[in-house]
Amino acid sequence: MGFVTGLIIALLIWNLNIKGLDPAGQKCLALSLMTVIFWATKVANPGYVSGLYLLGLIIFDIAPPVDVFNLWTTSVIYLVLGAYLIARAVETSGLGERIAYNFILKFVNSYRSIIISIFVLTFILSLLIPHPWPRAFLIMSVISVIIHSANVSRNDAAKIGLAVFASSVPVSMIFLTGDSTINIIALEFSGQELSWLGWFFYMGIPALLASIITCFLILKLFKPKDKFNINKIEIRKRLKALGGISFEEKKTVFWVLLAIILWMTDSIHGIELGWVTLAIAMLMSMPIIGDILKPKDWKQVPVHVLIFLTAAISIGKIGGLTGMNSWIASVVLPSSIPVNPFLLALIIAGISIGLHMILGSVIAVMGVAIPAFLAFTSTANINPLVPTFLVYSSIALHYIFPFHHLNMLVGLGEDNGMYKERHVIKLGIPLTAVVIITVLFEVVWWQITGLL
Repeated sequence: MGFVTGLIIALLIWNLNIKGLDPAGQKCLALSLMTVIFWATKVANPGYVSGLYLLGLIIFDIAPPVDVFNLWTTSVIYLVLGAYLIARAVETSGLGERIAYNFILKFVNSYRSIIISIFVLTFILSLLIPHPWPRAFLIMSVISVIIHSANVSRNDAAKIGLAVFASSVPVSMIFLTGDSTINIIALEFSGQELSWLGWFFYMGIPALLASIITCFLILKLFKPKDKFNINKIEIRKRLKALGGISFEEKKTVFWVLLAIILWMTDSIHGIELGWVTLAIAMLMSMPIIGDILKPKDWKQVPVHVLIFLTAAISIGKIGGLTGMNSWIASVVLPSSIPVNPFLLALIIAGISIGLHMILGSVIAVMGVAIPAFLAFTSTANINPLVPTFLVYSSIALHYIFPFHHLNMLVGLGEDNGMYKERHVIKLGIPLTAVVIITVLFEVVWWQITGLL
């Protein structure tokens, strides 16, 4: 049904006489809506759907290949590529597992402490592993040991598993490299340059607030039904089985720390984050100084994700070139920009959340909403980062069902995070209030920091 619906809508829009929209923009709108529907209804793997969209833009002469595949000429795509490889290195070297075991032995003693520790661990590892999925699965593998050794009931285990993947949503927003996909894409849509520390300065504090409220919400909504006794003897056995810190782990520590230093000082050395990340990953494979990444580790780089990112970015970029974004802004958005920044934030958040409820994909909605709101606010004296970050925050924090956020979807099921759809819905509904609180706080914070 999704496949047929997407085709019908594309054909209708393609052949309509839409006033105020050029033919190229009309064709772009037709293909874009078809693609978004395909993504939302999961008619095929997102990589295949994305590839079809990119080919459509070229075959129907809507945009030249140099614009369609522009992302591959920037450092963004290579940051994502390098991030997957660095995450693989941290995982295979055993470094991430060692950090998690040591942390749990020192700080985890109760159900409450394990939920809080999951958020803290996610924060720490977000500096080492620049992608939320491998980070969450690594933490989950460690948490599973606690769940089994403490004989935690299936019901309580699902609550803990939910915390692992739910924590990855707000915590990934704190650092620019916390989610090397969504964060970088949002910044790319804005058309602005921002350093690693600049991102932390403007987004870090609001995201930290969202993380704390989310943690508090989980503790209130998902209380344990049984007593919780952690068997730390089992954890110590696992840690002992890892042996002493290996030379490979030491080399991994060196390269990851170097990456963090270079990320934090990008405004000083002037090298873009993507080139830094890719360079570190490549050096991790070199003999003597590296030898951490192996040829087989290239398999961990998902080509379909790279194609998906290319399509998501192209929706915004080609939409801007063909006039589609401006037309959407004129039709969907109010006729005038609210003077009150809080009202503007609520309008952006409300429309973004509404689109997200319908379309489901974080990146797809950003691809439509950010360019539209940039066009909407272009006549006002507003930094483009403001509407970009408001849309980004509204969507990246929001979910009701698992399909609304891939971070929640990948953890769904007994073999992953152990939680079910009902757990996500129970958290997701009140989490919408957290989104509103966060965007309103952002207005205050940006007024203090001078962004707004």
